[in-house]
Amino acid sequence: MKKIAVLLSGSGVFDGSEIHEAVLTMLALTKLGASYQCFAPDIEQMHVVNHLTGEVAAEESRNVLVESARIARGEITATDRLDIDAFDALVIPGGFGAAKNLCNFATNGSDCEISLEVSDFISEFADAKKPVGFICIAPVMIPLLYGEGVTGTIGNDIDTAQAFNLMGGHHQEAAVQDIIVDEANKVVSTPAYMLAGNIAEANEGIEKLVKKVLEMV
Repeated sequence: MKKIAVLLSGSGVFDGSEIHEAVLTMLALTKLGASYQCFAPDIEQMHVVNHLTGEVAAEESRNVLVESARIARGEITATDRLDIDAFDALVIPGGFGAAKNLCNFATNGSDCEISLEVSDFISEFADAKKPVGFICIAPVMIPLLYGEGVTGTIGNDIDTAQAFNLMGGHHQEAAVQDIIVDEANKVVSTPAYMLAGNIAEANEGIEKLVKKVLEMV
């Protein structure tokens, strides 16, 4: 059985992992006969957002690993405890946490940096030539991880695509149901809720991404 790591960034679309994307990823993996283990960095969130009002709760602070455990039903491991030999591939759901906690793209755009804990974690898969799937906004990290010319997509948002290219990547426009595959780097990406109008639309691309990642193992 193939074993896949799933990297989470908190719990909730505005300050953590997009919950629908995370659950759909785990569901697709299970339906396709793979097992998975959730991971998250043991770091503080950039901030906490009240998901009812959309406002930042300035007086609150939360831990990415602790919050991600909500989605993983408590079965989660810190990124610094990865045994790369135990895993065949990695999938990273989106949500603003990917752009706020895993990296700082939300505030720095094309000048962003990836959290050291996260960069070390994902780079283990890249260095081992193991496939990685990036969902929604998570693909903004691809150029920083894989270097000049790597191909990926966030859908069709002009500003985000331009930032992707400025960081050295080659952005390819895609519809919500599409996946973009960089065979040389074993990278797969799909827009999901960057474009999806509902959970069914998000699921279509996520299922294709998961299937392709498993095929590349």
